[in-house]
Amino acid sequence: MRAAGCVFAEDEAALIAEAAGSPDELESMVRRRVSGLPLEQVLGWAEFCRLRIVVEPGVFVPRRRTELLVEQTLAVLEGVPEPVVVELCCGTGAVAAAVHHARPDVEVHASDIEPRAVHCARRNLDGIGSVHEGDLTDALPEELAARVDVIVVNAPYVPSDEIAMMPPEARDHEPRVALDGGADGVDVHRRVAEQAPRWLRPGGHLVIETSRRQAPLSVEAMTWHGFDAHVVRSDDLDATAVIGRS
Repeated sequence: MRAAGCVFAEDEAALIAEAAGSPDELESMVRRRVSGLPLEQVLGWAEFCRLRIVVEPGVFVPRRRTELLVEQTLAVLEGVPEPVVVELCCGTGAVAAAVHHARPDVEVHASDIEPRAVHCARRNLDGIGSVHEGDLTDALPEELAARVDVIVVNAPYVPSDEIAMMPPEARDHEPRVALDGGADGVDVHRRVAEQAPRWLRPGGHLVIETSRRQAPLSVEAMTWHGFDAHVVRSDDLDATAVIGRS
């Protein structure tokens, strides 16, 4: 695994050895990892906010930096009884699962356009919330209109012409729809900012992951659609988010 370029080969090998149920399975898992499959897809899970999140092949792997979205969602929900939270572009549903773990009184919904992501998220949110298949808010049931306290989104924000420069683990094994943010990386942010007001209650929040470089564009997108927006940065997580209040 070290020869194949795995930077943390020893740590990864220990996790794979622990997960394998037989020598044949161990060999198969090592072979898949060496071929470039993300470790989390090999193991079948990723650690996120101290939870084990199911990760199926072909589904976007939750990153540690996205824990900032959980922190910010919980912060704006403080004091809100029995809130409604929607995670768009949910992938595995990791954010929704972590928010519900911290706040069991939350009514959780999630959506994704990718069928494999929807299948995976339904496993992670089984007995917790509802997962809907479709494009952004088009997937949501009408009954949620003007009822949602927080829409939280890890939308794709890599500019199209930079996809080729991403690590092969991402560009070759995660769906492009989960990576490609358009010409400047903010196309989906603009669409979400346009759609969100219809679903948020007055005073509700839109929480979007972005990059330090693109944060001003994400703020601009929210402001254009009536949000009072600001940037939040975590150096510990190397993460950036934009928070908008309706």
